[in-house]
Amino acid sequence: MTKEFAVPPVIFPSGGNPSVAGASNMQQRRVPTAPFQPPRPLNSGIPFMSFDMGSAATTTAPFGAGPIGGSTGSSAGANFDDEEPLLDELGIHPDQIWRKTKSILNPFRVNPNVHKDSDLSGPIFLYLSLCLFQLLAGKIQFGVILGWIVVSSIFLYIVFNMLAGRNGNLDLHTCTSVIGYCLLPVVMLSAISLFLPNGGAIRFMVAGMFVIWATRVCTNLMVSVADGGEEHRGLISYACFLIYTLFSLLVIF
Repeated sequence: MTKEFAVPPVIFPSGGNPSVAGASNMQQRRVPTAPFQPPRPLNSGIPFMSFDMGSAATTTAPFGAGPIGGSTGSSAGANFDDEEPLLDELGIHPDQIWRKTKSILNPFRVNPNVHKDSDLSGPIFLYLSLCLFQLLAGKIQFGVILGWIVVSSIFLYIVFNMLAGRNGNLDLHTCTSVIGYCLLPVVMLSAISLFLPNGGAIRFMVAGMFVIWATRVCTNLMVSVADGGEEHRGLISYACFLIYTLFSLLVIF
């Protein structure tokens, strides 16, 4: 025997078809949006995107009228043309180095005017040349030669200023430049010694000639470039003789 239950009827508020009523309720319901974002349009899954018409207007300008045109390119090309060469920006002047080197070749007539503007690019080139010739002779002396150049520059700088006193105006940069350029005879001696026999009187005689050459040139330049050294020429010449004798001993032995 079955028992019957009384079920109350379901009444929809809008009446009609339940599926249609549910669809209308979904249309009326708004989808919650995230904070600080514009609301989405109904029945659309694509988010709203805003465009700045002012920025777009600038890009639609005719070619050559705006910053993308050819006027900026021409000005940039002009700026590149006005720039100095790379060697001049690095402080390397090949014509100046050649004039100073050529003035050392004549020991009896040295032009001190070209050595007024001191630089270190020429001495570095001569230093590397001397190290290269020594390397060809089987001697690795890069650090020794560089150390002797530094010590010799400081030594001659102190000796000259002590002799000249208050009248001396020789700075360390000029002293290093003069000693480096006067190293040219020693570089030539190092190149010639590759073809000379080891030992013997000929090697010492040739080395003595190049040492006297370098000493004479360095003394004349020191006295001419700086003031207050004319009366102490003999002592300055003796200091230069000691410096270039040490370099020649590296080449001989």
